[in-house]
Parts: sequence; C-alpha cells; structure tokens
Amino acid sequence: QVQLVESGGGLVQAGGSLRLSCAASGRTFTSDNMAWFRQAPGKERDLVATIRWIGGSSYIAYYADSVKGRFTISRDNAKNTLYLQMKSLKPEDTAVYYCAAGDGDYSRASAYGYWGQGTQVTVSS
Repeated sequence: QVQLVESGGGLVQAGGSLRLSCAASGRTFTSDNMAWFRQAPGKERDLVATIRWIGGSSYIAYYADSVKGRFTISRDNAKNTLYLQMKSLKPEDTAVYYCAAGDGDYSRASAYGYWGQGTQVTVSS
C-alpha cells in the first residue's frame, strides 16, 4: 500500500519557521515529480512548490510567486522523503499543506496520483 504521510505542521508566529516532511512508503518516487500543495478554508488547492524529475538523478524546483525566497523544497531519495522548509511565515500562509507525487504535468494537481492526508499550518499575526 502506497502512503504519503506529512508531519511538521503546527502553530507559529508570523516571521517564524517550520519544516514539513512527507514520508513515502510502499514504493519509491525517484523518477516522479513531488510537490507541496496547500488549501486554505474556502479556497482551491494551490501548488506551493514542486521538485520535478528531469532525468537521471537531476531535479529542478519550481515555486509559487507567493513563496519564492521564503520556502525551499527538497527531497532525500535515500529516505524516500520530501521536505518543505518554510521561513518568514505570514498569516496568509495558513492552510492545510499536502504532499503529492506523480509523473504528469508538474503544475497540475490532477497529474499527481498520490496524496498525503495533509498537515495544518497556522501562522498567527
């Protein structure tokens, strides 16, 4: 059974930092794109960052404009784990954060066939 399990969410003050982790089990995703999405109450699920496989052992990261310079996505294939380091957090970053894995169009949620259950991030002002 393939599972993605997020952890690391919580309550933090504006300007603070958090690191999210997403542990995968049941299969490896070395040749897949992996991403973080987030969904705030009443809003659509939006792409935050993706780390796209471009061949061999090479990857390239993409970020939503709203998080560029503050968030860093990374992956440790040996641990089958995806990370999202978040710094300078703002109240508007408050959302449920989901990790996802897939091999289609990295920018579309529909291209990701595997999803975690989500972890809540709340940033207080």
